[in-house]
Amino acid sequence: MNSPFSMASLGDGYRALVIGASGAIGSAFCQQLSQDPRCAGVRELGRNTVPALDLEQPETIASAATELAAEAPYQLIVHAAGLLHRERIKPEKSYSAIEADALQAVFQVNTLGPAMVLRHFLPLLAPQGAMAMLSAKVGSIGDNRLGGWYAYRASKAALNMLIKTAAIELARTRPQSRLLSLHPGTVVSGLSQPFRGASSARPADVAADQLLNLIDQLTAADSGQFFAYDGQRLPW
Repeated sequence: MNSPFSMASLGDGYRALVIGASGAIGSAFCQQLSQDPRCAGVRELGRNTVPALDLEQPETIASAATELAAEAPYQLIVHAAGLLHRERIKPEKSYSAIEADALQAVFQVNTLGPAMVLRHFLPLLAPQGAMAMLSAKVGSIGDNRLGGWYAYRASKAALNMLIKTAAIELARTRPQSRLLSLHPGTVVSGLSQPFRGASSARPADVAADQLLNLIDQLTAADSGQFFAYDGQRLPW
């Protein structure tokens, strides 16, 4: 059993928003936050929620933000959606496997959609709030030792640049806020199941607990940085 979870840095009565709430780790975030006595409420967003937010339909990102503006600000926003594989899309083992359609689809979910999330949801973040977007260690250019996985690596590297750039801008107007890029590690989910390392994957509730505790410990001075779930600062 995990010890009772509570986020201390957001104050009593904080409001949370989880984007990608239907995924394994997204739903675990929602469950953990709903059990935090300091949390006044968790708003869940995804393709099948009301309002709906579908990263492959950018107009839904803007409309969802407009609809939720009335209940803002949120002290915590977590973006937990992503795409590694699905029917007709799988990680490329060689540059000879790069396909334009697959590249476009992966970038839409991992980069272009999250860019619009930054645009429309950062205005809903409280001045001392925290927004965390799930990236991936394989998106680190400095840490790339094995190659392969072209679309996924590149889309996450681009996401990291978006987060870093937005954090610089955010610091000018809301210097006490936190915008973070986080690597969740390998989590038991449909995303990780087909791949090497899945056997050592952590349960989603464990990963969510680790990530929320990490967000809680990080400060405004860490905004715009790239961290692993265990607190390790990752190279770009």
